[in-house]
Amino acid sequence: MVSDDLAKGLGEHTPEGLLTQQLREVLGVPQKEVTLISAYFVPTTSGVEAFRKMTERGVNVRILTNSLGANDVIVVHASYSKYRKDLLEAGVQLFETRRLDEDSEFDEIARPFGSSATSLHAKTFSVDNKQVFVGSFNFDPRSINLNTELGFVIESPGLAQKISDVFDGNIPASTYEVKLNDEGDLYWVEQQNGNFIRHDTEPQSSFWTRIWIWFLSVMPIEWLL
Repeated sequence: MVSDDLAKGLGEHTPEGLLTQQLREVLGVPQKEVTLISAYFVPTTSGVEAFRKMTERGVNVRILTNSLGANDVIVVHASYSKYRKDLLEAGVQLFETRRLDEDSEFDEIARPFGSSATSLHAKTFSVDNKQVFVGSFNFDPRSINLNTELGFVIESPGLAQKISDVFDGNIPASTYEVKLNDEGDLYWVEQQNGNFIRHDTEPQSSFWTRIWIWFLSVMPIEWLL
């Protein structure tokens, strides 16, 4: 078990009392693969740089988080959206959970990560098909700097491989894969019944919602998210 020292809430913690530091010591440096699932994902500039260094070493990095349509905290999505281009340019594969009807045939696909058809709730990742983290920790500034979080690092190649297998098989059927075109603009690829549908604007969103997202993204509130 890894956890934040409760003194973190008072700003009186030591570095070794932080969950993030404990994770670094337990997991070491990824060598082959990192598969990350986070309901609320705000990587910040330093996080993007960390993922870039991984991909430059040949590590395959795949990330699943909520799309705008599936995210129940729109201000978090606004902050996350600023980093999508940087993540893709860094070589990260990026997937966003689609909002589906509760009775959708894909509801069972979503459940392995503790989610419903409408929203992703899981916070977990696997490293090198050997270790799995499961806990309360979201990859966002609030979890890193403000909240006291905990979780478990599980030494289980079998479990880690299952997470990787779900990404290889089921995830594309219930998500949008975010990509960059030749001009450096985002687009989203959706799979339906074996067909590929391309979206050149944020799926499941209106023009005014996208304007609101942009406005929230430029506000200096990221450290609270």
